[in-house]
Amino acid sequence: MTVEAPVTADDEDGAGGKMPLLDHLIELRSRLLKSLVAIGLAFGVCLYFARPIFGVLVHPLVAAGQGKLIYTQLFEAFFVEIKVALFAAMMIAFPVIANQLWKFVAPGLYRKEKRALLPFLFATPVLFAVGACFAYFITVPIALKFLLGYQGEIGGVMQEALPSVGNYLSFIMQFIMAFGIAFLLPILLMLLERSGLVTREQLVSARRYMIVAAFAVAAVFTPPDILSQLLLAVPLVFLYELSLFAIWFTQRRRKTGAETAPVEPLEEA
Repeated sequence: MTVEAPVTADDEDGAGGKMPLLDHLIELRSRLLKSLVAIGLAFGVCLYFARPIFGVLVHPLVAAGQGKLIYTQLFEAFFVEIKVALFAAMMIAFPVIANQLWKFVAPGLYRKEKRALLPFLFATPVLFAVGACFAYFITVPIALKFLLGYQGEIGGVMQEALPSVGNYLSFIMQFIMAFGIAFLLPILLMLLERSGLVTREQLVSARRYMIVAAFAVAAVFTPPDILSQLLLAVPLVFLYELSLFAIWFTQRRRKTGAETAPVEPLEEA
């Protein structure tokens, strides 16, 4: 009488064994707690340095020639520091959160799936940082210069911009998050193509709809002026075209690898 061996985490396919639902929930709780602890520790540190961090965020406004921020509610400045600390803590704790997410998902993946997902996992924070830097160093200064250009004398009345701390923080956080997430578009499209949900031909045929969608997204996630919307819509269209090229390049590499792979001879009976 033979006894069937249990499935181990390192089977021949590289996928983890089956786990009961309760074990999955316990594992998920553990990963969430570790992520929350990382966010809490980062928040405590960032709250102590909230003013210097806000000083970095406010630099584009100063460079645009605006030397004053006001707050019209007594608690507004306090909550701004809380939001700044939370925003910075999420950025700092992101590698820990991504690592915990990967440790939760990875045991259920095959080796080929792990090798396919790892490059995207490492590229995600890089592309998000590139998008955030693009917003901070290029988009925000251009938008501020345009929006603050409405100051001056109009009909004998001096028109002056007096942005509040809360309003400005929402403005710059909206830009940074929108551009950071927008720059993840190549990763999203390449994952969809790799999983077989869409093909490159379908993405090419949907190019016109993507242009319309880019302007719709820009209208939602940027201020209502046309310049700010163009500053997000144009990079989105460029990233879409870049994604099409990246998908074509990876498809060509996969085909080349398949053609050059050695063919094992059939065993004789």
